Amino acid sequence: MFSLLVNIPANAKWKQNGVTVVGGNGLGSATNQLSNPFGLFVDDDQTVVVADHENHRIMQWKNGNTPHGQVVAG
Repeated sequence: MFSLLVNIPANAKWKQNGVTVVGGNGLGSATNQLSNPFGLFVDDDQTVVVADHENHRIMQWKNGNTPHGQVVAG
């Protein structure tokens, strides 16, 4: 079973020039790579948290300050 809860306001606006903020460096286990990411969460401070399934870890990127994430679990 898979469940996804999204809380996007009806009046949300999106930038038309998207930027890759997580991954994008091929498959792998370095701190700037992911392997079969399975979940994503963005908090109010723009911190991105990703469940990196194949690497058995949770990665975190603080408000786009670095291309390398931090392993916070796993």
